[in-house]
Amino acid sequence: MKCIRLYTTRWCPYCVMAKRLLGDKGVRYEEIPVDGDPARREQMRQEAGGGWTVPQIFIGDRHIGGFDDMAALDQRGELDPLLNDIDKDES
Repeated sequence: MKCIRLYTTRWCPYCVMAKRLLGDKGVRYEEIPVDGDPARREQMRQEAGGGWTVPQIFIGDRHIGGFDDMAALDQRGELDPLLNDIDKDES
């Protein structure tokens, strides 16, 4: 089963919107905060191919990009198929 990872910071409105969109879709995700953690931010940058802004979103091994990228996938109807193998939040 694929997992979703989000690199975030506490003060980022795009991070909040990304988490809200995924929550609305009923999927679980792992949030990886990079606030004040240069090593984690560097790990994020390397995994994201140089992306240094937050959020950086990964679905399985696929780097989606940021919130705008994920929202665009959703608008085109391409996000839901990517989420099909994701653990659903039953709470």
